[in-house]
Amino acid sequence: MRIRPVRLLPAAISCLAMLAAHAGTALAGPGGQLRIEVVDRDTLQPLACRMHLTNAAKRPLKAPKVPFWHDHFVFSGSITLKLPKGEYAFEVERGPEYLVRTGHFTMDDFSDDTKTVDLKRFVDMAGEGWWSGDLDVERPAKDLELLMEAEDLHVAELISWPNQKNLLPRTSVSNNPLVRFDENRYYHLAGGTDARAGGTLLFFNLPKPLDLAGFKPEFPPQQDSIRSAKSQGNVWVDAQKAFGWDVPVWVASGQLDSVQLANSNLGRRSAVSNEAGGKPRDKFYYPDPTGNGRWSEKIYYHLLNCGLRLPPTAGSGSGAVANPVGYDRMYVHVDGEFTYEKWWEALRAGRVVVTNGPLIRPNVEGEMPGHVFRADAGQEIDLEVGLTLSTRDRVAYLEIIKNGELAHQVRLDDWAKMGGKLPPLSFKESGWFVIRAVTDVPNTYRFATTGPYYVEIGDQPRISKSSAQFFLDWVKERMKNLKLDDDDEREVVLKCHRQAREYWQGLVEKANAK
Repeated sequence: MRIRPVRLLPAAISCLAMLAAHAGTALAGPGGQLRIEVVDRDTLQPLACRMHLTNAAKRPLKAPKVPFWHDHFVFSGSITLKLPKGEYAFEVERGPEYLVRTGHFTMDDFSDDTKTVDLKRFVDMAGEGWWSGDLDVERPAKDLELLMEAEDLHVAELISWPNQKNLLPRTSVSNNPLVRFDENRYYHLAGGTDARAGGTLLFFNLPKPLDLAGFKPEFPPQQDSIRSAKSQGNVWVDAQKAFGWDVPVWVASGQLDSVQLANSNLGRRSAVSNEAGGKPRDKFYYPDPTGNGRWSEKIYYHLLNCGLRLPPTAGSGSGAVANPVGYDRMYVHVDGEFTYEKWWEALRAGRVVVTNGPLIRPNVEGEMPGHVFRADAGQEIDLEVGLTLSTRDRVAYLEIIKNGELAHQVRLDDWAKMGGKLPPLSFKESGWFVIRAVTDVPNTYRFATTGPYYVEIGDQPRISKSSAQFFLDWVKERMKNLKLDDDDEREVVLKCHRQAREYWQGLVEKANAK
């Protein structure tokens, strides 16, 4: 089949905009006011957006009567800033599909002016069937609609229990906590978490919160939470961090639905440098600032190497960490009409890309991520790999990861010389692959990855002995470090870990690859 070439749309990391304040006709005190209007450059329609505003000392400033978090605020269309005399710098953003506008202005005495900032959309992901989502939002429910509009986000999961009920509206949440607005945006008010010694589980689409009252760090086991959630219907269970101590135990239960790759540890300006509460990485092999994110990827690749088919997900953690809503996000491809239910169905099928920067749309032999390419035993599968790429940040290279190892790496300059094509892939045995774009943004790990594509030759999924052993050793290490003084409680928890140990031991014995 014909390769669909990679296409990089022209974009700039930032476009400087000078806003010079002019003298007004009335005294405004020591300083003045500036009205900023934000519009779409092509349609001239007002846009909700996010603004980072700092003074000469680089201190983030708030604006009145609009949602503020950490170093930014959001507003819809226009805002009037009353500021003391001085120099100011700003950044205006609207999610990753618009160019960033940056600039500065001077607020003088008698300032009273109106300036327009136009934002240029350089890609329309929803127009191509890719719908954005953030699975970890901890901001007040009353602000969610504006926050989602300002980030051009279509699905958001509010983490409102067990201890975040202050985020909910004062009126009680109805039996259907799903809210639809602006025709094609949805948020769910009843996402929850079980965050204990084994790691953090996120629960979505529960009809009612789980009762975690009286739970201890290690008892009852978190598998009880998973079982309780799954008994309530079509519930989704997500591992917030791939390195959580009990991830191998949750996977062994067969009840985990996904693993976050772009999670709250990956920030807009920096990345967390440790794996607090989880299995630590070797910093020699996974140095900062990218190490935490790379370690999560490596663990996820080990899962895929064991023949497991878990889609990757993303969550910003906005409200718990400094990220804006939707900074770490996912795009799910939905055929035809977009609905909340179809979005989750498509995610389960694996039709997803995860990003906190570059926007990639894969096309491998006309198929989306999650597809299984099949052939009879003894046959070989040759695949032409196509990709469309749009980005504000400079992408250092594109990669194809095959069975957990680097198969191809193409720097953008070399890719351009090659006519915008990625190298083809060949499989003589079962396996999987993902396509990844990595930027050269300093101080954090900014990247994008497709969900995995799978290859089955002779109906034999690939099971790597070394990857299965990796998780078997992990479970044994965890069992040695359990902290439970009560013998009865310890025995209940150990039963879950023994079952996981048997599961991974079984995969080691069934392995058909190194």
